[in-house]
Amino acid sequence: MTDVRTHAAIDPALSGAPRLLEPGRAVVELATGDALRADDRDLVHGGFVFSLADHAAMLAVNEPTVVLGAAEVRFLAPVTVGDRLIAEAVAGEVDGKKRPVDVTVRCQDRTVFAGRFTCFVPPSHVLD
Repeated sequence: MTDVRTHAAIDPALSGAPRLLEPGRAVVELATGDALRADDRDLVHGGFVFSLADHAAMLAVNEPTVVLGAAEVRFLAPVTVGDRLIAEAVAGEVDGKKRPVDVTVRCQDRTVFAGRFTCFVPPSHVLD
């Protein structure tokens, strides 16, 4: 597995943990727990699913300064507490600082989320 070069301080309980990392591709897993619950029916808030997908996209690019610029996403099925989610991200061709990344999130045999993330790799940290 390639070394993680970005977003190393992410809490895996909230945004997932890398399971596979290779150039241009990442697989990240999130075990949904009580902290992600949105209501009394165990619905997981979509923001956590998005965070998992975003984390996978950042790892697919895996540059220290990578940031998200835009996202076009679809939430395709609900997620409930106890579900184990797997996000797979595949980075497209470099276009200057821009890097498109396609991400799919699955729970067992169903796709629950799909999107295209537009990532940017600036020459320095965005807070510099």
